[in-house]
Amino acid sequence: MQLPLNALRMFDAAARHLNLTRAAQELHVTQAAVSQHIRNLEERLGKPLFRRLPRGLALTDEGLALWPVVAQSFERIEQSLQQVAEPRPREILTVGVVGTFAIGWLIPRLGQFQQLHPYIDLRLLTHNNRVDLAGEGLDAAVRFGDGSWHGTRADMLLRAPLSPMCTQALAQRLRQPADLAGQTLLRSYRMQEWEGWFAAAGQPAPLARGAMFDSSLTLAEAAAQGAGIALLPTRLFEHMLRQGRLVRPFTQEVDTGAYWLTHLRSRPVSAALQTFRHWLLAQLQDEGNSASSLPTESLDPESA
Repeated sequence: MQLPLNALRMFDAAARHLNLTRAAQELHVTQAAVSQHIRNLEERLGKPLFRRLPRGLALTDEGLALWPVVAQSFERIEQSLQQVAEPRPREILTVGVVGTFAIGWLIPRLGQFQQLHPYIDLRLLTHNNRVDLAGEGLDAAVRFGDGSWHGTRADMLLRAPLSPMCTQALAQRLRQPADLAGQTLLRSYRMQEWEGWFAAAGQPAPLARGAMFDSSLTLAEAAAQGAGIALLPTRLFEHMLRQGRLVRPFTQEVDTGAYWLTHLRSRPVSAALQTFRHWLLAQLQDEGNSASSLPTESLDPESA
């Protein structure tokens, strides 16, 4: 059976506009042509697709069932034609990104990357710092730590020292680090962070009794809603500081690691990944966030 593409195109336009005149204007044909093609399609199917109303059209149940399929099919054809017409093929790059880095740094700059490199089809999958490069089919992953992950190369992106953050109302009760002893200290799954901060502040660490979170994003939101005080990477929550949702009661910070771009040594580096890596490092260097004096290679003993 020959597929009536012209009739389906007329049907799609009429279904979107629910008006034969506007459908005809879009397709640069006469209203009579649109009406005839739709009538032929209805006769072929043996079902009415529209109800003719005094001021337009309404889809029948059969029309409602058919239209999404037709519309999606034309959209996919259009996308395929655009890809074929492009002077060079698009290369898919799938990157896992810890959510804090994605929201606090990467997403505000994505437009620039896409403008510079339109032929890279970048696909971001967020995670909470637990990632399996091979099992999840990732080309690379941005994660937080010391750069030591077995079998990977790791390029340092930026260090992210932690500082206490809370609401303005809660900060007004705090004059010195010792005042934190009576407050709810929200925790991440890295249990030693509060101990490290109190050691840097020269204070004994109280017992942290606040809720535990597996993501700095939810940790920050809890603090912004007054649930307690959170240790957060200041650099990646500047947007919440600017908005006034969080404040820093103390300037003391503790450095517990950095964000790294990692990829498996066992897999070749694609041109898209190399481009993304160079763009990341160049951006961070321009912003003065990369530690150029520090090694960019993984601390994995295999890399020595």
